[in-house]
Amino acid sequence: MNVSRQSTYRIAFAAIRGMGIELAQRLLDVLPDEETFFEADSRELERLLQSHSKIIDSGYRRKVLAMAEEEARFIADNGINATYFTDPDFPMRLTNAPDAPILLYSRGQCDLNRPRVVSIVGTRNATDYGRRFCETLVADLAAMFKNDLLIVSGLAYGIDIAAHRAALHEGVSTAAVLAHGLNTLYPAMHRSTANEMVSHGGALLTDYTSHDYISRANFLARNRIVAALADCTIVVESAEKGGAMVTANIASSYNRDVFALPGRISDQYSAGCNKLIRHNVASLITSASDLAQAMQWDTLAATKAHGTQRELFPTLNSDEQTVYDFLKSHSDPVHVNTIHAALGLPMSQLLGLLIDLEFKGVATAAAGNKYMAT
Repeated sequence: MNVSRQSTYRIAFAAIRGMGIELAQRLLDVLPDEETFFEADSRELERLLQSHSKIIDSGYRRKVLAMAEEEARFIADNGINATYFTDPDFPMRLTNAPDAPILLYSRGQCDLNRPRVVSIVGTRNATDYGRRFCETLVADLAAMFKNDLLIVSGLAYGIDIAAHRAALHEGVSTAAVLAHGLNTLYPAMHRSTANEMVSHGGALLTDYTSHDYISRANFLARNRIVAALADCTIVVESAEKGGAMVTANIASSYNRDVFALPGRISDQYSAGCNKLIRHNVASLITSASDLAQAMQWDTLAATKAHGTQRELFPTLNSDEQTVYDFLKSHSDPVHVNTIHAALGLPMSQLLGLLIDLEFKGVATAAAGNKYMAT
C-alpha cells in the first residue's frame, strides 16, 4: 500500500506544534494547500501568513516533513488508515471541538459517524457495582439502538475495558482512543480485546504517531478525543480526581451532555460521580432509558426494522420538516456538515432527525455521510 505525497504533507501538517482544526482552517484559508506550507520559502510564507511564528522556520518544517515521510511508510507497511479533517469519513463531531486533532490514525473499519455515539469512562479500580451497571447499560442501549450505536472508551483497566467488552458481547461497534502510536498497545493485557474490536467493526484510534513517546500527559490529552467523538459522556465510577473527571469536564466544555452514575457517599469510587452531579456538571443516570429520554432519542424509530413498509403520507414534526425541506431543496446528496451549518441544529439532534427521516422513508443516506430526500 502506497501513501500519496498529498497524504504525507497532511501527516506533516497535522504534526505541526499546536495544530488543531481552528488553526488548520485559518492557515488553509490563506494557503492553497499543505504542500505550500512545507515547500514555500520562509519569507514568502511570512508574507502569506503575516506571521513570524517559529512553525514557519525552514529547519523546523524540514524536520517535521522528514518525520512525516517515515510515518507514511510506517502506515503503508502496517495497513493503518490516516483520516484527515477534510475527508468525508472524518468524525464530524470532532469538527465542533476547537482543539481536536486534524488527523486520526486508525486500525479497523469503523463508522465514527454513527447516529448515536456514547463515550463511557471511569476508574481503573472498577467495582462490581460499576461493571454490572456498564454491562446492563450497554445491553439495554444495544436493544434500543444496536445498528446506530457506537461505544467509545480508552481501553484502560476498569470501566473502559468493561465498556468495550460489553459492546462486543452485544454485537455493538466500539472504538478505543489510545494515548500512543499504533506501533504498540497499552495495556498489553488488552491486546486480545483490541484485536476482537478491530475484527468486529470497531477501531483503535489515535492522533499520536509511531515516533511519539508514551507519557502521562498523553493519557490526559487523549481524553479530549474521547469526549469530542461522542454525543454524550457517561462517568460510571470515579474518585474525586482522575482521568474520567477530566473527560467529563472537557465534554461539558464542548457542550456535550454528561451523565454520572450515583453511588453511596461512603464509596471512594462514587465520590467523583456524586461531585459531578452535585455541581451540575453531569445529570444523574440509572438506566439506558434515562439516557434515551435525556438525549431525546426516539427509541421507537430506532428499533423499527429497516424493512418496515413506508407510510404513504408520513407525519413529520417541525424539526423533521425543516431538515426534509432543506434536503428537498437540493438535487444532489448533502453532507451532514453542510446541513448542520445551514440549519444550526446540534449535531446529535441532527443525526437523530436524519435517521428518523430514513425510517419514515422520506430521506436516504448516500456515501460520504451525505443525505438526500426521496
